[in-house]
Amino acid sequence: MKSIIQMIRENKKVKSCFNKPKKEGFTLIETIISLALVTVVFVSLAQLFTLAVMQNLRSNEMSNAIFLAQQQIDFLRTLTSDELTALTNRPADELIDINGDGTLDFRRITTINSSLAIGTVGFDVQVLVFPISAQNVAVAQLIANPDRHRARAKIHTIISR
Repeated sequence: MKSIIQMIRENKKVKSCFNKPKKEGFTLIETIISLALVTVVFVSLAQLFTLAVMQNLRSNEMSNAIFLAQQQIDFLRTLTSDELTALTNRPADELIDINGDGTLDFRRITTINSSLAIGTVGFDVQVLVFPISAQNVAVAQLIANPDRHRARAKIHTIISR
């Protein structure tokens, strides 16, 4: 059979296999640290994504407000001098549902005053577009201080005839 020397040699080989430190795999601490780093990266990306969505919504709101203000100016430029005179000295106040979903989106206030700044008949026109949160604020307050009520668009021009 086996000699005692062979058994001792085999026994030493077995012991030496178990005593070697393993070089493969990760320790628990390494795993926890890597999970923490990955979590920090994902949370940062989630915050960045949320910020991007909010900026897109604000940009969309600003674009729509500027469109509404420019649309009003374009409409007023098609009116005759008599029609513009009939609209002077009283602000036009409109609540607008821009996408037809039944929810009001904007409040547009248009003021037209006679202007003597130019040699011909002229009209000083100001169009202010506010978010719907300004719905219950008095028109005079909105005209006097549009920045306080977060005006989304302000266009001031002169229309001459």
